[in-house]
Amino acid sequence: MVTLADVAQHAGVSASTVSYVLSGKRSISASTRERVERSIAHLGYHPNAGARALASSRSNIIALMIPLRTDMYVPVMMEIAIAVATTARSHGYDVLLLTGEEGPAAVRRIEGSALADAMILMDVELDDDRLPLLREAARPGVLVGLPADPSGLSCVDLDFEAAGALCAEHLAGLGHREIAVIGEAAAVYERHTGFAERTLSGLRERCRELGVRLLHRPCEGSYASVAATLARVHDERPGTTAFVVQNEAATDPLLALLRQQGRAVPEDVSVMAICPEQVAAHASVPLTSVAVPAQRMGRHAVERVVAKLRGQAGDGVVLLEPELTVRESTGPRPAPAPD
Repeated sequence: MVTLADVAQHAGVSASTVSYVLSGKRSISASTRERVERSIAHLGYHPNAGARALASSRSNIIALMIPLRTDMYVPVMMEIAIAVATTARSHGYDVLLLTGEEGPAAVRRIEGSALADAMILMDVELDDDRLPLLREAARPGVLVGLPADPSGLSCVDLDFEAAGALCAEHLAGLGHREIAVIGEAAAVYERHTGFAERTLSGLRERCRELGVRLLHRPCEGSYASVAATLARVHDERPGTTAFVVQNEAATDPLLALLRQQGRAVPEDVSVMAICPEQVAAHASVPLTSVAVPAQRMGRHAVERVVAKLRGQAGDGVVLLEPELTVRESTGPRPAPAPD
């Protein structure tokens, strides 16, 4: 079995230098760090996790709190989780996945044990009851999401308010004056989940500035639920000529229902979405979309929490700028039908 002393001899450094490279406790020059890392790779050295944890008071594990609720689109959550796991591994950390709806109890469990060195929290609500504990915790934490009050916290998220505004601007620029939003399930708004609330806020404010009427209706995402929501929109706002969808599960049912009704996309009605690129690009009509950069969000969260563990970063908010991709699903507002 290769030992730490073997690595030190191969790299031409002291055993303590190898230990510092592994633990990140002290600043090591880039050239020395690279030499040690090359020796570790060449010799196939794997430090004993138990001994390392005892010696350093660290587990080299990051806890990822990701409540898997039935009203959330799990593929996006898992895409973030995979990015967290792969990025953490590149920094020498493993990931402990906490998928239950434990709330503050999960933070207490990590803070009061040696299970993990740091925490990344997802599914963040505007007034999340985990945040007071996180602010007081000795172990660093990062949120993938933005609460109403981010003071004393580290947050990474897409700028969902700007994403909502971007959707309003795109459709208004095409002449649309009545827009309907098919949103997440009602429970998502009842919990005041940050991304959904902020998107709606950005849409409403920009539509108000542009003189566009906006109707928002939550939707469970099933075919029957989308059909009922679409019928309700037609009843309440028959002049609606464009839809913004923030519910990945609802995109295909919506396009199918519009097709059944003989409404062509985009000639009769425009549809755009806030969703991952693969969902938009592979829809039955490729959707104009604002991308949810799940992998970038996961990578940024890990980079920030690792920097905090090394004492190289403080608290603060990182908002990723939204990017609009125009595809085949949006077009000019159709001319009003003659009387």
